[in-house]
Amino acid sequence: MGSGDTSSSSDFFCRRHVFLCYKNPAVWPPRIEAAEFDRLPRLLHAAINARKPHIKKETCLTICEGHDGTETSNGDVLIFPDMIRYRRLTHFDVETFVEEVLVKEGEWLPGNPESLKASYVFVCSHGSRDRRCGVFGPILVSRFREEIELHGLQGKVLISSCSHIGGNKYAGNVIIFGSSINREVTGHLYGYVTPDDVPLLFHQHIIKGEIFDSLWRGQIGLSEDEQKKKQEQRLQLNGGRNLGGMVAGRCQTDGESCCQDNEDSCCCQNDVFEEMTELSTDNKRENVNVISRINKGKGALRKFSSMPTWLDSWEQEDTYAALAVVCAAVSVAIAYSCYKQLR
Repeated sequence: MGSGDTSSSSDFFCRRHVFLCYKNPAVWPPRIEAAEFDRLPRLLHAAINARKPHIKKETCLTICEGHDGTETSNGDVLIFPDMIRYRRLTHFDVETFVEEVLVKEGEWLPGNPESLKASYVFVCSHGSRDRRCGVFGPILVSRFREEIELHGLQGKVLISSCSHIGGNKYAGNVIIFGSSINREVTGHLYGYVTPDDVPLLFHQHIIKGEIFDSLWRGQIGLSEDEQKKKQEQRLQLNGGRNLGGMVAGRCQTDGESCCQDNEDSCCCQNDVFEEMTELSTDNKRENVNVISRINKGKGALRKFSSMPTWLDSWEQEDTYAALAVVCAAVSVAIAYSCYKQLR
């Protein structure tokens, strides 16, 4: 099984997902195995690939943000759905770690494994790999942080940017790991997520523990057939109503795929990138533009601009009127000055 850095849309079929917390998207090269990348992520990727025949569970490797002194410090390793964290892995420890934890499925004793209790949200923000993710990712991360704060779930829901997870054409791509209603830890991948989708996705999946089908790409660890069965079961529970959404990364509408297999184009998302690029640029200028998805995530969008400022509302006629008043006042002042001198 390839790592999460490969371009295969089946990356999320892996049975185990390993996240290495390491720096931030600004320094991530297009591929984590690249020679120019730092030793730790590069060596961990190489060690997992080298031991792949001996690793019983198909394992994906993805990079997420790491900041020293925080919940996810540089070198921390998060393992899902095991919900385990190992602290401060170094490049000296990579081979031992892979052997003990991923091959033998035991414990890496120097690391003292910690249980993860929170829900984890990862948003692909790998701009050096694909510009769409570099535009979508940071905006979505900010929106998720707003929702976490709004619901008072700091420490219970954690959000992080991550590297490529497959299917750039479905940007924004989001993975959510957490316990379902029956206490089973699952990971779900969503695509075509826009800022306006975040509150509903957050409420539906994280708070209610229910799948948001219109944006759902699949469940981590399930085959494509298993994905379809899961969606069919939800369809039956919803009274046979077509929920739309995506199965195994393919956009579904009335049982038919509406997306091309080309990484560079998709009928559902052709115009979204340009809209999000504008939003990203406007945010840097402190202008707030909101993109809203309608029609159950089928890609129809509308854009709402913030209320115009007084300067935006200043019409050309207003400018001419103001100049006329100023000129009249100057003329009166000059005439009065001349009158006084003649007297």
